Amino acid sequence: MTLHFQVLGKPGRDNALFVRVESGQSTARLLFDCGDGCLSSLPFSEIQAIDHLCFSHLHMDHIGGFDSFFRCTFNRDVKPNVIWGPAGTSAILHHRFQGFWWNLHANQSGTWSVNDVHPTHIERFRYEISEAFSECHNEGKTEQCSLLLDTSDYSVSAIHLKHNGPCLGYVVCEKPKWNIQTDRVAAMGLRPGSWMKDLKSDTANQTIDIEGRTFDLAALRNDLLVESPGESIAYLTDFLLDEATSEQLQEVLGDCTTVVCEAQYRAQDIDLAQRNFHTTTTAVSHLAARSGFGKLVLFHLSDRYTRGEWGEMLTECRTIFPNTEFPKDWNIEPNSNGS
Repeated sequence: MTLHFQVLGKPGRDNALFVRVESGQSTARLLFDCGDGCLSSLPFSEIQAIDHLCFSHLHMDHIGGFDSFFRCTFNRDVKPNVIWGPAGTSAILHHRFQGFWWNLHANQSGTWSVNDVHPTHIERFRYEISEAFSECHNEGKTEQCSLLLDTSDYSVSAIHLKHNGPCLGYVVCEKPKWNIQTDRVAAMGLRPGSWMKDLKSDTANQTIDIEGRTFDLAALRNDLLVESPGESIAYLTDFLLDEATSEQLQEVLGDCTTVVCEAQYRAQDIDLAQRNFHTTTTAVSHLAARSGFGKLVLFHLSDRYTRGEWGEMLTECRTIFPNTEFPKDWNIEPNSNGS
């Protein structure tokens, strides 16, 4: 299983995060935010195949490209249409659904589920294209408020952040991987074969037959399988990184493989960052160093800075947390003179 991610959009413009979770048998596609123009780099087929759209919050630079997404999927009925976001998401999305002239909808069957994630519960709402999205159907609420998705291959959890209003961060975690130790297979005189799939599958069988020999399945698994943690990726944007939030993120993210995090302001502009409920690049780097992130990817840059200053920001961050980078296709190199 592998996590692939792509930061969408250009530096200094609207951004989003596209994640593919590939298990070998299936692929899940997750989109985090949907800023203006962000989907232009994705093939139409990939947009149509997105399983979940997760909003951090509903400021226009995070939802400005929703119409492009909706145009590709508004009547999709081959898979669920599911949206997640903070409190108030459903009301705003209902207006977006109704922002078109629906007069050819009667025989279409697309259903949309919008989930408002509160600190203590999740409220669920349903909208139907057959009704021209006129009705908001309240589907009730659950007390589950952190773990949003829990599949056999991956999970998605929400983190409540401060942005002068409700804002969500997200963490995607692959489930632990079971790997077969081929040297031990050879030492037991066994040859690779279809039985290896059964060894890793969830079965109630107590024994397994291999090449005319019968083995206790639990014992064989203990001898041949080794568990390794899956990869993880976090999406954090538009938030105030105060002491309480820093402690929260250190506990929740821990040794997260990759953290994609906003880089709105330089350290020297910390007053402006705090006033607008954003963080600074150096504050994020200190968080990464304390938490043990594998890699820090900076995005959501303010256009108040020049390209040279973006390079300086990267240099500042790397002095604190060396494994920091911008999305590679942005081609922003570190420098120290602002040129």
